[in-house]
Amino acid sequence: MNIDVLVAEIGSTTTVVNAFRGLDSDSPEFFGQGQAATSVLEGDVRIGLQEAIEDLCLQKGIDSIRYDHMLATSSAAGGLKMTVHGLVYDMTARAAREAALGAGGIIHYVTAGRLRRTDLQKIKDIRPNLILIAGGVDYGERDTAVYNAEMIRSLELSTPVIYAGNVENQDEMRLIFDEKSGQRLYVVENVYPRIDDLNVEPARKVIQDAFEDHIIHAPGMEHVRDMVDGPIIPTPGAVMECTRVLHECLGNVVTLDVGGATTDVHSVSEESEQVARILIQPEPKAKRTVEGDLGVYVNMKNIVESIGLEKLREELPDLDLDRIMEEYKAIPKNEEEKRFVERLTLQAVLSSVERHAGKIRYIYGPSGRSTVAEGKD
Repeated sequence: MNIDVLVAEIGSTTTVVNAFRGLDSDSPEFFGQGQAATSVLEGDVRIGLQEAIEDLCLQKGIDSIRYDHMLATSSAAGGLKMTVHGLVYDMTARAAREAALGAGGIIHYVTAGRLRRTDLQKIKDIRPNLILIAGGVDYGERDTAVYNAEMIRSLELSTPVIYAGNVENQDEMRLIFDEKSGQRLYVVENVYPRIDDLNVEPARKVIQDAFEDHIIHAPGMEHVRDMVDGPIIPTPGAVMECTRVLHECLGNVVTLDVGGATTDVHSVSEESEQVARILIQPEPKAKRTVEGDLGVYVNMKNIVESIGLEKLREELPDLDLDRIMEEYKAIPKNEEEKRFVERLTLQAVLSSVERHAGKIRYIYGPSGRSTVAEGKD
């Protein structure tokens, strides 16, 4: 069987392939999907990829599949672990965080202000794949970002650094992270160039470029790179790009990505005039939130606790939940496990959307009660 495009998603727990054909015609077709466990622990992600292709063939009742093009996304090397360091938490640190999340980064630590010894130790313990330094509007405060950069340089890490702060510090950053530092430096536009102005796109694009340099370290990934057309991008970044395209066609849109380790919510939307008037902070048009406690495999027990085990027993009275929870391994093997995972997925969706959504809040002051909006979605 010949298809036009095979898209592979090599995730942290599962590898999924999707096949498409007729893309040059007026009737493009989604041909089918296959999946298998990701095989990082077996020493080569290609094993899981081949098993996913074999599963696709089995689902469609064919012997083999050929494709003209292959595209790939991945989080198999543990995703893109990042730490983010800004000046004021609700301003530059938050802007840098939004840029990192929008690019598909996994934020392990965020700091505001000067780094302390405890912060430096946490950075060493996390061993991030990428460090993002911001701080100061353009032609504003300079010292904090420079100090933080010098402290990070003193850790003698080999981690690449992105600088996305006050434009006046760019040459200072190049001096700090010179060739002797052993750290590659990416310099991009300020993520917060003016008060209440988010500029996350330049940093987001560079983060995705840096990701491909990192993902190659997953066992066997260098061979997958040779198989695909174009770059291998982080899976959350790919979902965000798809959401952006859908926004162009459909208007305001939300995309839910429920995974084995996390549940991500991506939204691309224009705030209403009513909300825009009462927003207390700027929001990016494209926004992603990550719920690290809502993965339906890695965090299965968290979701069960969120639902309530007794309630779950009432909803699924014919299932042996204790046995299923003991035996379930990432991919449902039978109808019982499918029903169990579907219920976990529903809970993950409800909880993650509630956390992603903005809130209307009331503030009381000398002039009485004011209504403000936190978040635009």
